[in-house]
Amino acid sequence: MIGLDTNVVIRHLVQDDQDQSQAASALMDTLTETEPGYLSVIAVVEVYWVLRRAYRISAERCVELLSNLVDTRELRIDQESVVRAALDASDDGLEFPDAVIAELGHTAGCHYTMTFDRPAARTGRMRLMTF
Repeated sequence: MIGLDTNVVIRHLVQDDQDQSQAASALMDTLTETEPGYLSVIAVVEVYWVLRRAYRISAERCVELLSNLVDTRELRIDQESVVRAALDASDDGLEFPDAVIAELGHTAGCHYTMTFDRPAARTGRMRLMTF
C-alpha cells in the first residue's frame, strides 16, 4: 500500500497540469485491491477543500467525486465509516469538512460539537456557541 497526498488526487481528478496529471493518473492506474493507495482522512478533507476553493466546484459535485473515491476498490480510506457518514451529512446541507469534524466527535463519544458557524449549527449536527 502507498499513501497518496492531496495534490496527487487533485491532479488525477482535475487534469489541469499535463505532466503532473499524467503522472498522477498513471500512478492511480497501477493501484489494485491487493496493492491499494491510501488516503488519510486529512487528505480526503483537503481534496474537498481544494476542489471547492481553488477550482470552485459545487459542494454537490465535490461530494459526488469523494463518494466515487471512497467506493474505489483500489483505495483504502482512513476512517472510512466517518468519511461515509460525513458524506451522507453533506447531502443534508452541512459542508463536508464540518461534517467530518462532527462525525469524528460523535465517534469519539462527544455529546455534540460546539461551533460559531451558524449554518453548521442549523443542521443539528453541531450546536451554536453563543456569547
